[in-house]
Amino acid sequence: MYFYYHNPKCSKSREGLELLKKKGISLHIKDYLKEGLSVAEISNLSKLLNLPPQEFVRKKEEIYKELKLDEKHLTFKEWCQIIADNPKLLERPILSTNKKAVIGRPTENLLTLI
Repeated sequence: MYFYYHNPKCSKSREGLELLKKKGISLHIKDYLKEGLSVAEISNLSKLLNLPPQEFVRKKEEIYKELKLDEKHLTFKEWCQIIADNPKLLERPILSTNKKAVIGRPTENLLTLI
């Protein structure tokens, strides 16, 4: 089963979803802005992406700048909490299985997991 972390307002996220549907991929779509994200879920995404959480945040988001995150030295757990508290920071889209995840930038990256 594939899990798709989706923001319907994001053109790249919509493009990725369309690409996967055209390929006939069965997905569980998570609208993470509405449903939220847990610290455990972000920690797991970090493991699946093989990236620390600060490497899959949107650094150009206003909240990133407001919180001055580029000036802080946060722990793994603190980064997970920041993303859980501010899901808009999560890079998107992300496609995951129970063994691996990829960020869909560029959109074709999603196909590397299939």
